[in-house]
Amino acid sequence: MLSRTASELFWMARYLERAESFARVLDVTYKLSMMPRHSQQQRDLALSLNLSWTHDLFQARYARFSMDNLLNFFAMDSNNPSSICSCVELAWNNAHAVRGSLSAEVWECINTTRIQLKKLRKQGVESIGADAFFDWVKDRAHLFRGAIFGTLLRNDALCFIRIGTLIERALATTQLLLVKDQQISNDPDSVREYYRLDTLLRAVSAREAYNSLYRQPVTRETVAELLILRNDVPRSLRACIEDIVGQLELVANQHSQQPLRIAHQLNVDLRFSTLEDLVKADMQSYLTGLLTRINALADSIHKTYLETV
Repeated sequence: MLSRTASELFWMARYLERAESFARVLDVTYKLSMMPRHSQQQRDLALSLNLSWTHDLFQARYARFSMDNLLNFFAMDSNNPSSICSCVELAWNNAHAVRGSLSAEVWECINTTRIQLKKLRKQGVESIGADAFFDWVKDRAHLFRGAIFGTLLRNDALCFIRIGTLIERALATTQLLLVKDQQISNDPDSVREYYRLDTLLRAVSAREAYNSLYRQPVTRETVAELLILRNDVPRSLRACIEDIVGQLELVANQHSQQPLRIAHQLNVDLRFSTLEDLVKADMQSYLTGLLTRINALADSIHKTYLETV
């Protein structure tokens, strides 16, 4: 496969996964904003800004820090490169460039999502309500994945779509864990800690999985184990990295030793780590190290497969 085609497919998948990730984070942030006011509430509402490093851009565009302005900034503001509408537009551009590598169903899913989002942007999120908007974004993401798995050939195109999705998902889960751990460390209130952990699980659709596996109140340690070390939770870090290893094996060539080595090393470390290891570690340093390694893996994949000669 040509590097340019692989790159377009990889980034199409990353942008669509990013749009869904921000919809999930905004959804739980919106629900947190409805809790009784407390001294740390503004930090909770700034979760999306912390994840995307867009504090300065937000302050330059909005005079007041509020949930309504955050919703507009991350949902419909085309000047924010991390907004849902920006991610969908970028994904559409990538998909349009490689239409021949996509099935009709996959293309129609992305194209229809873009058209409907343009209509919603004119009407505003408030026209359908924040909850309905977040559900719509997640539903479109589910439809995209269904079209991918149900209609695409099992070839290199599918592999690079999967790799893009999984890299973005691994980064999103790790960043979310890091920011939530920072919030909890800065505010030891046990009630708010519970709600922050609960919203973290809901942001990655893992609340039911947690209840099934642990059958005990949420704690920082067990949530970290669930979302870092377990391979049976779809958005856990270990599940993402294991799947990336499998996809990289499928597209391996004589030049792919570096990304395979990085991916295998990270996979082995996650596979043989335990809850006790997480408890002993400084969680923020540990998560920062994971982010560095995932970014190194993404860079290696880019240099090996996606750079044009």
